[in-house]
Amino acid sequence: MVIAGRRAVCDPSGALYLESDRILVVSDLHFEKGSSFARRGMMLPPYDTATTLAALARIITRYNPSCVISLGDSFHDGDAAARLPALYATELAALMAGREWIWITGNHDPDHPADLPGETCTELALGNLVFRHEPSKTPCRGEIAGHLHPAAKVVRRGQAVQRRCFVSDQSRMIMPAFGAYTGGLNILGRAFHGLFDAHAITAYMLGHARVYPMVRKALFP
Repeated sequence: MVIAGRRAVCDPSGALYLESDRILVVSDLHFEKGSSFARRGMMLPPYDTATTLAALARIITRYNPSCVISLGDSFHDGDAAARLPALYATELAALMAGREWIWITGNHDPDHPADLPGETCTELALGNLVFRHEPSKTPCRGEIAGHLHPAAKVVRRGQAVQRRCFVSDQSRMIMPAFGAYTGGLNILGRAFHGLFDAHAITAYMLGHARVYPMVRKALFP
């Protein structure tokens, strides 16, 4: 697909790869969401960080990027990086080794993650692209953001299917959440109103082995 004139690969994992720059972009990892809920008495299976790390390792092995940009909410709360079990912290540090790594701050993680390398910033401009966590309230050409956890629904042969998706009008993009315990928000809902050119919007729905582009008229609320 093309965003603001730049070619990019929407991977079925939910990662975006800018081949010309060897940049891999992921959003909303939400590491340690399970432990964050457990601290509040809501018990979830404690496997989210391991599952997300394994998916991240696969996609880094596939593309071998020179730079990884994580678009905010990489950690589920401000203390989550410090709670990372030593094994997971070691695995994450190994993935980061030998490449540039940029943490974009999010509403869940406004500070640099404790005891981890990489650079931290609120947003990053690279050429005609700008990377930030929350999308601007009005259309912004070249913006790549996360935060809203987009999902799209289609109906085929009477069966409704909703999957996480990239959503773009070729001018800007909102990326799907990459984390194992993150849900999805339908892109026809109020949170997305006014963000895209309604006539040009495409949902790139995540399948098991490929991404399925769906135009606006194929989507259901």
